[in-house]
Amino acid sequence: MRLLRLGTPGQERPAVLDGTGRAYDLSALTNDIDGSFLAEGGPEQVRAELAADTLRPLETGGLRVGAPVARPGKVVCVGLNYRDHAEETGAAIPPRPVVFMKDPGTVVGPYDTVLIPRGSVKTDWEVELAVVIGQRARYLGSPEEALEVIAGYAISNDVSERAFQLELSPQWDLGKSCETFNPLGPWLVTADEIADPQQLGLKLSVNGVPRQDGNSKDMIFGVAYIVWYLSQYLVLEPGDVINTGTPAGVALGLPDTPYLRPGDTVDLSIDGLGSQRQTFAQA
Repeated sequence: MRLLRLGTPGQERPAVLDGTGRAYDLSALTNDIDGSFLAEGGPEQVRAELAADTLRPLETGGLRVGAPVARPGKVVCVGLNYRDHAEETGAAIPPRPVVFMKDPGTVVGPYDTVLIPRGSVKTDWEVELAVVIGQRARYLGSPEEALEVIAGYAISNDVSERAFQLELSPQWDLGKSCETFNPLGPWLVTADEIADPQQLGLKLSVNGVPRQDGNSKDMIFGVAYIVWYLSQYLVLEPGDVINTGTPAGVALGLPDTPYLRPGDTVDLSIDGLGSQRQTFAQA
C-alpha cells in the first residue's frame, strides 16, 4: 500500500492509493498517519477496508502532498553509508555506522519549497532511502528481527549545508537541521511491498542534470543492520524516521559543481517509492 497525507500544512487528510493509483479517504479510520496509527494496526485495517471496498474515493486534484508521516518523534541519520560517497568526500570507510540526529521539524512535503538558509554558500542535496518505524524497538536481538519493526519506506532528501556542517567546529546537526531540510514522500510504501530494501535504485538530478545514480545494494550497513544497531543505543518509536545514507554525486564531492542556489530545481526518485521535486528559494 501507499499511504499519504493530502492538504495544506497542518491540515493534511490521511489517504491511501490502491494498485491503480486511485486515492481513498482514511478520515473515518484515523485522524492522521502517525506513530499511533502505525503501532495500533492502522495499515492492516486499511488493507482490510480496501479489500472490502468500503473506503470513500478522494478527489486529489490540486491538493498539496504532505510528508507521509505526521510529526515524527526522531529523524535519525546515518552518514557515509555508501562506499562511493565516503570516497568522494575523502572520508575513511567507517567501521561502525556514523549516526547523527536531524531536527524532526525539518520534515516537509515532497514538493514543498526548500529554503536556502541565510548566510548559506554550500547548500547540498542527498537522495536517501528513509525507513519508517512501525513498532517500538529497543535492544533488538538481530538484524532479522529488526525487519519486523519497519512500517515502510519513503524517499528522503537529506538537504545539508556543508559550511555549517563541516566548517563550524564541525557541527553536523547545524548543517542538517535548517528549516525545510528534509522533504519526505510522496507516500509511505508499506514494508510488504518492498521485497528487498537492498535492491533499490536511487537517482537525483539538479536542473535536469543527473547528479546521483546509485543503488541501495551498495550500502556499507544495510537497512536491517542499521535498525538493529540503533536499537542497541536508542529506543525507536513508531513514526520515527531513519535516513540511511546517500550514494556518490553530491556537490561536496564534485569540485566543479555549484551548490544549490535560489531557483534551482531538484528531482529525486527511488525504485518503487515514487519521485519528488523541490524548488529552492532564499530564506
